[in-house]
Amino acid sequence: MRKDRIHEYKTKIRLRDLYPHHSRKLLRALIEPEFTRQYWVGTWQDCEWKPGAAWRLMIPDGRVGDSGEVLEIEPERRLVLSWRNEFKPELREEGYSRLTYELEKQGESVKLTVIHEIDKPDSKLIEGVSSGWPHILASLKSLLETGESLEETRRWPEGL
Repeated sequence: MRKDRIHEYKTKIRLRDLYPHHSRKLLRALIEPEFTRQYWVGTWQDCEWKPGAAWRLMIPDGRVGDSGEVLEIEPERRLVLSWRNEFKPELREEGYSRLTYELEKQGESVKLTVIHEIDKPDSKLIEGVSSGWPHILASLKSLLETGESLEETRRWPEGL
C-alpha cells in the first residue's frame, strides 16, 4: 500500500506576553471599539462575536481593512478568526489566514498568545503582520497598564 505524503506549508507568527489584568478586561480590549481605536491605528472591529459571524476590521476612513469570520469563540479563553486583507490586492490574493487569540490565567496575570498563520509559504501577509503585531500588542499593554497607548499606533498611516 502506497501512502502519499502531505506537505503542510505554513507561514506564521506567534507572540506571547503577560498582562496584569483579568481575562475579561483583556478580551474586551482586544475586540471592543472604544479600546481598539486607541491602540490599533484608529481601527475598530465590526462583528457580533459568535461562531459563524462575519468579522470586519474597519479603517478610520470607512473602508474595510480586513474581513473574515468568527471560527471559534470561548469567552475569556480563545477567539479564532479567518482573516483576509481587503485593501492591498497582492495580500488579498493570498486568501484567508487564521488569527488565534489564546488567554490563559497565570496567577494574577493573563498570558495572551497571538498566532497569525496562513497555509502558504513565504506569505507577504504574515511578513507584514509580523512587524505590525508587536507594535499593536505593546500599545495594548501600555494602554491597559498606563491608560495611554503608544504614539505610533494611535493613527492610521497616511497614504494607506
